Amino acid sequence: MERVYRIERLLKQNRFVPIRALIEDTEVSRATLKRDLEYMRDRLNAPIVWDREARGYRLEGPYAAPGLYFSPSEIHALLILQHLVARLQPTFLEQQVSALGGLLEKAVGDAGRSPEEMARRIRILQVASRPIAAGHFQTVGNAMLSRKRLDLVYYSRARDEQTRRQVSPQRLVYYRDNWYLDAWCHLRKGLRSFSLDAIRSAAVTARAAREIPEHQLDRDLGGGYGIFSGSETKTAVLRFAPEVARWVSCERWHSAQKGRFEPDGRYVLEIPYAADRELIMDILRFGADAEVLRPRELRAKVRGILRKTLAEYEN
Repeated sequence: MERVYRIERLLKQNRFVPIRALIEDTEVSRATLKRDLEYMRDRLNAPIVWDREARGYRLEGPYAAPGLYFSPSEIHALLILQHLVARLQPTFLEQQVSALGGLLEKAVGDAGRSPEEMARRIRILQVASRPIAAGHFQTVGNAMLSRKRLDLVYYSRARDEQTRRQVSPQRLVYYRDNWYLDAWCHLRKGLRSFSLDAIRSAAVTARAAREIPEHQLDRDLGGGYGIFSGSETKTAVLRFAPEVARWVSCERWHSAQKGRFEPDGRYVLEIPYAADRELIMDILRFGADAEVLRPRELRAKVRGILRKTLAEYEN
């Protein structure tokens, strides 16, 4: 079958193919090649004809061989992708991805390096990732794809309390090594992002999920900075010292960000935000190399945190 796909590819790429070129590409004898061509005509209904004037074979009409065929480079790319997906914590596609990996490992044969070699050469380091119960991931994923509501028991770390929610799942988001569920919360009557690791129990209901337009999801949950965003945004103006400006200027903090260098090498970054919790955490990681210029309330809040931090160290 590998020869069949190679013959098909040659015939599709050229108006006609001399028999010598087919023999060289497939690395078989003339007799074996003719048997392959007869097999393709008789069993696979390939419209292959001999062109006497061109002294070569050609396809007389459109044709696609059955099944799937991947070149060695495509197999390598898919194996790497399968390895990357497998490292993003348990997914509701785990069984399907594993099945695909098994087929690809058989298909790669002697075409290149082993999957074990690829896995050894690729490292994915997850920092501050929070483990998720595999069963919860499966339940959430199934509800989202089947468009059913979910009954959740959800733990809020901010309030240190558990609540029962019924939600209409919209989409899963992988953000900073953790998984989140964007959903319509029927208890709060609005869109919310739920951290999957904070789900204590999950069950799919028989009720159809409420559909939220994608533009509304992007507006309400993707308009501001980070995972704690919202529809009403402000613009933060930050200035970074030359020592870190070369890194920050290459980073993407938000899809709508604006940036410019100042004559002295400092870098000014403008980004929209709604909730400031995550933005402040990212500002503070730069220490004295980052300064909030605007708005005043954000500058005051960062200054207050820094004063409190300094007071802790002085005490």
